[in-house]
Amino acid sequence: METILPILAGAIFASGIYLLLRQSTILTIIGIILISNSVNLALFSLGRISTENPPLVAAGSTIPEAPFANPLPQALILTAIVIGFGLLAFALALAYRSYKELGTVDQDQMLKDPEDTSAAIVTDSETPENREA
Repeated sequence: METILPILAGAIFASGIYLLLRQSTILTIIGIILISNSVNLALFSLGRISTENPPLVAAGSTIPEAPFANPLPQALILTAIVIGFGLLAFALALAYRSYKELGTVDQDQMLKDPEDTSAAIVTDSETPENREA
């Protein structure tokens, strides 16, 4: 189990990178989610999965009875999951808004919007100073 999780995390991370490089906004968002989950899985596997007791303090005691599982990876992953949901909600809202405005989720088509020139790449030959000359 301890050797399978890092391999699985690497495979999910590679899939996320592949999807991140696609031109669709939705695939890019799915790639970000996969990368986030693979990092969580890597943290979980680095935290040494064990069958030890949960880190709970018994009644009348001030410290948990040894041996107990390390709670730090679980706390980090829980925080990362919450931040990941916030990022996912923002990315989906941004993708929906851009789809409503531009009518496409293709990132190359978004740059070719004829009405929007603010995102266009202007070369030196297309600057107003060079057009007049």
